[in-house]
Amino acid sequence: MHAITKGLLAGAAGTTALNITTYGDMLIRGRPASGTPDEVVGELAYRTGISPGDPKHGPNRETAMGALFGYATGLAVGAAYGAMRDRGGRMPRWLAGPALGAAAMAGSDVPAASLGVTRPTSWGTRGWVSDIVPHLVYGATTAMAYEAMPARRGLLRRRAA
Repeated sequence: MHAITKGLLAGAAGTTALNITTYGDMLIRGRPASGTPDEVVGELAYRTGISPGDPKHGPNRETAMGALFGYATGLAVGAAYGAMRDRGGRMPRWLAGPALGAAAMAGSDVPAASLGVTRPTSWGTRGWVSDIVPHLVYGATTAMAYEAMPARRGLLRRRAA
């Protein structure tokens, strides 16, 4: 299996694990979903002059696009990991999970902070834990899923006739 394909699949597994962790936290604490992804999409739409639609449908499109951005981030980090591994890049196994989690977290938090949608300095302990833990779960799952998949095989050999 090609390393980038492995990375995409591992990133999909990690993204699923991140979502399960996040929704589990919402269930246990009774907290609402974060509006940050929707707000990022809204801010991007405003800055680019693209309307998400009328007042009835626009907010729904922003919510959907925010979720799709999250999936894209998870898949992209996984694919990048696969590409790095394909080119001989290695890191200690204990570091792969946290590094992938940090990359995915940066992929969502940096744009949100850069657009002024959120200020991480104001999050507090609960806010940071709610962000860090799911991303660490993402990273660990992505790294383990990648390692669990078979390595790329060489060219098929012809059987001797």
